[in-house]
Amino acid sequence: MSIPYLAQAAEHEQLEWLGGGAMRILLDGAKTDGRLTMLRSETAGRTASPVHVHDREDEIVVLLKGSGIFWVGEDRYELSEGGVALLPRNIPHAYRFTSDSVDMLAICTPAGTEEFFRAAGWDLSRPKPDGWEITPAVLAAAAESTGQTILGPPLAADQMIPPTYLAGRA
Repeated sequence: MSIPYLAQAAEHEQLEWLGGGAMRILLDGAKTDGRLTMLRSETAGRTASPVHVHDREDEIVVLLKGSGIFWVGEDRYELSEGGVALLPRNIPHAYRFTSDSVDMLAICTPAGTEEFFRAAGWDLSRPKPDGWEITPAVLAAAAESTGQTILGPPLAADQMIPPTYLAGRA
C-alpha cells in the first residue's frame, strides 16, 4: 500500500545526467509502492540518448521547455514545448534535443527506471571527481543491471533507427 508523499524541490535526489544536466528523481519505487517513477531533467540542450529499449517499463516524456526529435520504432517525431511522447516497453527508442535548453518530465510505469539513472548518473549530493563523465561503457553497465539494453549510439537528426536494432535488438 502506498503512503502519501510530499516534498519540496530541494528535497529531491539530484543526479548529473547527459550533457551535464540535472535530473531530479521526484518519485521512485520506494515512494510509490513500485507503481511509477517520475523524473524531471533540465539540460543545456543539444544532448542525445543512445538507441535503447526498456524491457520492464513504459515511459512518458513531456517537454516543458525546448524541442527535440524522438525516434520510436520505425517512426521519427519532432516535438516542441508541451509535446508528449509515449515510449512503450520493448520498442527501441531514442531522443536528440534540438533546442539550447530543455526542461522535461518523465513518468515510467512501473517503477524501476530510477535505478538505471542512479547507476549511470552522479549523485550531486557528493563531490564529483575530476574527469567524471557518463560514458557509453557506464551507460551499458547500468542498462544491463536494470533491464534495459543499449542498442547503439545516439542518432544524427537525419537518421532512423537501423532495421537490425528493430528486428533483433543488435
